[in-house]
Amino acid sequence: MRTIDADVVIVGAGPAGIFCALALLERGFAGRIVMVDKGLAVEDRVCPKQAGAPCANCEPCRITTGFSGAGAFSDGKLSLSPDVGGDLPDLVGRDAAQAAIGEVDAVYLGFGADGRVEGAERKPEVDEIRRRAIKAGLKLVDCPLRHLGTERAHDLYARIERHLRDAGVDLVFRTECTQVLIEGEECRGVRVAGPDGPGEIRARRTVVATGRRGADWLERMCREHRIAHAPGPVDIGVRVEVRNEIMETVNDVLYESKLIGYPQPFKNKVRTFCQNPGGFVSQENYDGGLAVVNGHSYKERKSPNTNLAILCSQNFSHPFDQPIAYAQKVGELTNMLGDGRILVQRFGDILDGKRTWEKELARSNVVPTLADAVAGDITAAMPYRAMTNILNFMLAVDEVVPGFAAPETLLYSPELKFYSNRVKMDERLLTSVRNLRCLGDSSGWTRGLMMASVMGHLAGGALAEEL
Repeated sequence: MRTIDADVVIVGAGPAGIFCALALLERGFAGRIVMVDKGLAVEDRVCPKQAGAPCANCEPCRITTGFSGAGAFSDGKLSLSPDVGGDLPDLVGRDAAQAAIGEVDAVYLGFGADGRVEGAERKPEVDEIRRRAIKAGLKLVDCPLRHLGTERAHDLYARIERHLRDAGVDLVFRTECTQVLIEGEECRGVRVAGPDGPGEIRARRTVVATGRRGADWLERMCREHRIAHAPGPVDIGVRVEVRNEIMETVNDVLYESKLIGYPQPFKNKVRTFCQNPGGFVSQENYDGGLAVVNGHSYKERKSPNTNLAILCSQNFSHPFDQPIAYAQKVGELTNMLGDGRILVQRFGDILDGKRTWEKELARSNVVPTLADAVAGDITAAMPYRAMTNILNFMLAVDEVVPGFAAPETLLYSPELKFYSNRVKMDERLLTSVRNLRCLGDSSGWTRGLMMASVMGHLAGGALAEEL
């Protein structure tokens, strides 16, 4: 690949990178924008497992990489509250974050998002759920959301991709960023490797928006180039699957129940995340062959089950300060026990101190939607502290949603969220290195589709003013 000159280079074609480019165009920016992603264009992102075939170990994984990133192809939900999705409001201000959510939401609607908002009405059923949560020592977070749907998100982002191409944005796929180019205390672009070999993209401004999949790489760049950053929490957990009948009230009145607790004895933060009514448990593959679990939620295609994540946040600072590496080791050990596949275990078997067997799954009301998950013992790999937090949290949720912690409730592992490195920046999203911005989940400031989009939107506006 030859050297390319650009005004703005955006590394990563997920929501943060996409909305950075959209905001630049919206403000009349006429310079050259180059967007680089190691994955594929959205129309080429076809996963064999979604068609019922075994995982083909695509490199890179077509679920986690490519145009629109990982989040859009999982549950495809837009949270419309600044109280959900990370700590970006602490950086830019709550009012600015809320205003940007409205602006980003309008863009999604303009490209065809469903106009229906879930969980926006105040209902007596919500008040009753909150009363039970308070009694159980949990906090119910109000968050209206817009559900794109896994399959409809594909079409929506295809329209955005065409819009960017038509507007003159250079979209470069199957090309990996290997290095940021720092000269003195200024970023001058990136070094990349693609089908035509290595090359450089020299740019006046560089935006790194590599998502959760690129969090480890960004952390290495921060260490190597002394980009100011600090380790943040890492989320380790499980994907829980129950029958829709158990979650019926919550699904109907809230669609997604966002519950937070600090269970005994460790009092770490534990939360629910990414609830998928009628959804499907899915597998994602990261670099090095690490298999992690996630969930999909379609608009039309439905299962008899609801799945959601339960995540336990842990902090590491001294003497160990590499939370991403810690979570990866937990995932690798779990994968080893599952012979490279996702492990699944019944809640009752965990309490009884035994592994789950395939014949026991076959007798249950809850039929796994991830058909090739391996029945086994997730507690043999999950750290004691995290597992204890998760079990006690589930028992508390059972007081809010009776039957949630039933003996046949399924727990899949590992569920890991890699966004622990927090890059230090100011309210204009400028890092300690001139002309470099780091956005989205890999920056450590956002968690999820909407807030990553908001961060990109704000950065694009700031760039347009600078250039």
